[in-house]
Amino acid sequence: YVQDYIALDTSRYLPAVSTVIDSECRARLRTIVSPIHLPYNEIIRRQIVAYTTTHKSLARRMLGYAKYYFPIVERELEKHGLPLELKFLPVIESALQPTAVSSAGAVGLWQFTLNTGRHYGLEISSMVDERRDPVRSTEAACRYLKDLYRIYDDWTLAIASYNYGPGNVNKALMRAGSNASTYWDIYPYLPKATRDYIPAMVALTYIYYYYSDYGIRPFDSPLPLATDTVMISRHLHLDRVADTLGIPMDMLRLLNPQYKKDVIPATMKAYPLVLPQQEVSRFIGCQQALFASADAGD
Repeated sequence: YVQDYIALDTSRYLPAVSTVIDSECRARLRTIVSPIHLPYNEIIRRQIVAYTTTHKSLARRMLGYAKYYFPIVERELEKHGLPLELKFLPVIESALQPTAVSSAGAVGLWQFTLNTGRHYGLEISSMVDERRDPVRSTEAACRYLKDLYRIYDDWTLAIASYNYGPGNVNKALMRAGSNASTYWDIYPYLPKATRDYIPAMVALTYIYYYYSDYGIRPFDSPLPLATDTVMISRHLHLDRVADTLGIPMDMLRLLNPQYKKDVIPATMKAYPLVLPQQEVSRFIGCQQALFASADAGD
């Protein structure tokens, strides 16, 4: 539904841009040093207005859930040598909801389709969907974004093609003429959702740093800030983990959204189990008894 947000007409809300004047917004964006061009214009202004008025709840959600998801995403972006501002793409794609599903069947933080997800090495089966795994899906998104950047050597076009597809972006470039080399050159030849995609990213980047000036309060996230991962090499039901450690099942699902049936199907290979950090030593201590109980139940 985030795509619906950024495609709305926000022109009637322009007078409510707050006391922060255009020149200050422009100056603030210039202080954010990035390989991605972060301009300020009327289109960007409309997106800032939208996220500080009608779509303030999405900005609040981003700020609350970013405390958990952004460090995960930033680690992978840094590992792949990519601009850290790309962390705002999953906000636009899924509102930082790893179980989000689009009308076209795209899934996860980064909204991978089945074919693209498998092409980039994500396991998608009846039991496991790694498009919903924050770490694995971000690894795949980094590889995909690097491939797109190699095509265009321009981050605005790479980001546009993440949303619209490289074939469609290439068609827009041809329509725009031989001198077209950036997203802004092909802007008139893009569909509404893609025209708003990069402005939304710029606006979210701006709001991430200056949200308090607009009276925006982050949502309280239910996710723990400190977690750790243990590798599981045997078939295990999450409800047994919840019962043994006294962790709410909803929490385990939030931390391990890739397991579609609440089961870690570790028969042929090991799978990760994410736990609140303070519970890891307890899990290791009772792991033998937990698996013995699982074997007895099976």
